Amino acid sequence: MKAIMVVGTTSHAGKSLLTAAICRILNRQGWKVSPFKGQNMANNAYVTANGGEIGHAQAVQAWAAGIAPRIEMNPILLKPQGDMTSQVVLKGRPIGKISAVDYYEQFFETGWQAIEESLSRLGDEFDIIVCEGAGSPVEVNIKHRDLTNMRVAKHLNAPTLLVVDIDRGGAFAQIIGTLELLEPDERALIKGIIINKFRGQRSLLQPGVEWLEKRTGIPVIGVIPWIDSPFPAEDSLSLLERPTVNTHTDLTIAVIRLPRISNFTDFDPLEAEPSVNLRYVGLKDTLGYPDAVILPGSKTTIADLVMLQKTGMAEAIQNYAMAGGTVMGICGGYQMMGKMLADPEGLEGHEGRYKGLGLIPLKSVITGQKITRQRQASSNFPQSGLPISGYEIHQGRSHLAEDEAAEGVTFHPMYDDRNLGVVDSTQALWGTYLHGVFDNGAWRRSWLNRLRQQRGLKSLPTGVANYREQREVMLNNLADIVEAYLDLSTVMQHLDAAS
Repeated sequence: MKAIMVVGTTSHAGKSLLTAAICRILNRQGWKVSPFKGQNMANNAYVTANGGEIGHAQAVQAWAAGIAPRIEMNPILLKPQGDMTSQVVLKGRPIGKISAVDYYEQFFETGWQAIEESLSRLGDEFDIIVCEGAGSPVEVNIKHRDLTNMRVAKHLNAPTLLVVDIDRGGAFAQIIGTLELLEPDERALIKGIIINKFRGQRSLLQPGVEWLEKRTGIPVIGVIPWIDSPFPAEDSLSLLERPTVNTHTDLTIAVIRLPRISNFTDFDPLEAEPSVNLRYVGLKDTLGYPDAVILPGSKTTIADLVMLQKTGMAEAIQNYAMAGGTVMGICGGYQMMGKMLADPEGLEGHEGRYKGLGLIPLKSVITGQKITRQRQASSNFPQSGLPISGYEIHQGRSHLAEDEAAEGVTFHPMYDDRNLGVVDSTQALWGTYLHGVFDNGAWRRSWLNRLRQQRGLKSLPTGVANYREQREVMLNNLADIVEAYLDLSTVMQHLDAAS
């Protein structure tokens, strides 16, 4: 099979974004292309049509390739839980929790078999597979158990691109060091170097490029300028690098940055709204007086709920709600808004019953069976009859005890399926299990218009495209930029020779 490998000198070098760009470039050239990442570590997940979980980055790359996401594109997904353990999702299905030490000792053969099977299936259907590595390919302490980088490149005999983030400094040392630590047969696969996130004047970099090519014998096939990416990185550390607050907007929406936040891709559509300032608030930060507060999903809901309470953020959110503020909880955030969370089997670490924020008369129980599925629904609020699509990823069941609601407060189903979420009669308290709800353009604008009305602002038009159409424009723009600075001709020649 034909394959291109993309590895980086470090994490956050830009591998995921460049892989997506290459997928779109090749797709536009008429190739039938698929992304692939053998093993991903991320709490941003997407649910495929058959209910399997993969990394959200691989879903974006699939959309860039013009195809539907599928589990073979990311056969191993590790979802960190914050206690030196991760939930292992194998071929789309969770198979348990394991520590890092045990994973490297016990999971290698099983993981590699899943990778080989997935590559074989993709190779039967696609012209080219664009494979993404993880972290660095030369972590000497774990390289012998590395399932994701050069082992995949060697298995496929894939021409490999080495990406470096020059914005952080030390790019030349990173490139040379990485090449020196590769085995000779691995280094022979490196057919091009990409210098990414370049902010300076190209002519000033040229002497360094010439030195690098002479020193390594490998061409620098691209110097990619800094791109203000609309697509998030795979882990929550990227939230610390978000731009400063934009004060020239109509609305401010605060997303609570939980320690184990998951699926913060839910908020990409809000960030794309020009009238919205989306602000991530840490547990020790001041909440302030935003137009709405969102409690996002969490990989370990109870642990994050306890941290909310210990830091005082829980009380701040409760006071904000009592003053009439709008609060929305999504997935784990929805469960936190309830009266009680129970973990009778200790699936999240410690068995027991935990008091929630008490904003919704909801009782939730963490269960062993994980629900992962795509959903279609119709909205009841804030406007009835709007088509809604999204997906569920949660390990728990919830029950609304309406008789326990505060006096004078009633709750109604958000959608035609009451199990997906509720809203109170004043439309100030919202809770939903549906990830991707803000992707639905008309619903998102209707929800924002309620906030705007409270501020005396004119309503926005609701006849807007869903976020997937905006994403298509962004992917094309990304491919246009990268294509202008990246020469894939040499790699394509090596690709033909390798196959």
